[in-house]
Amino acid sequence: MSHPYQDHYFHRAKKEQYLARAIYKLQEIQTKHRLVRPGDRVLDLGAAPGSWIQLTSRIVGSKGLVVGIDLQPISHPFPDHVVTMQQDIFNEETTDEVVKRYAPFDVVLSDMAPKTSGVKSADAARSELLFERALDLACRSLRPGGRFLGKIFQGDEFHQLLLRVKTFFRRVKVVKPDASRKQSREIYVLAMDFKGANG
Repeated sequence: MSHPYQDHYFHRAKKEQYLARAIYKLQEIQTKHRLVRPGDRVLDLGAAPGSWIQLTSRIVGSKGLVVGIDLQPISHPFPDHVVTMQQDIFNEETTDEVVKRYAPFDVVLSDMAPKTSGVKSADAARSELLFERALDLACRSLRPGGRFLGKIFQGDEFHQLLLRVKTFFRRVKVVKPDASRKQSREIYVLAMDFKGANG
């Protein structure tokens, strides 16, 4: 019996040897918005199992850099311009170290999602917390003009968070890629042209 999540994108990912169906969400956003560019330095939060790294490392090429962080191990072998870490981004020492060693980044990506409980309000609140953390890290580590893409479940704080993103970036839009499951409340906030740490 096939799992309900084994949809068209799941099978396509297997066939095309991608680590997860999530790659198609990023691919669609990339095609429309040129989020990641050759030579970019990219920070990928919630990177396991690594499908977004597969795509971004190919786009940035050997002159670029991709740093992937997740609580889960990222065991797939990647090229030399990819650094992966099994770390908690709520750990200040970890984030300070990443910023000190690898910033400034051109792009910060976050596909982080909480372990869902099925209680919509609780799941949304957890998702908002992850999104806020990703945004804070983006504001600390992006170069002026940099770009940010973050996943969030729509909840009570969503509009407040969107306004917050708009204070740091000149162009902000909400996108829901075709590869997002229809029943899912996840959406992505795409923010382009970072104003710089002093806004």
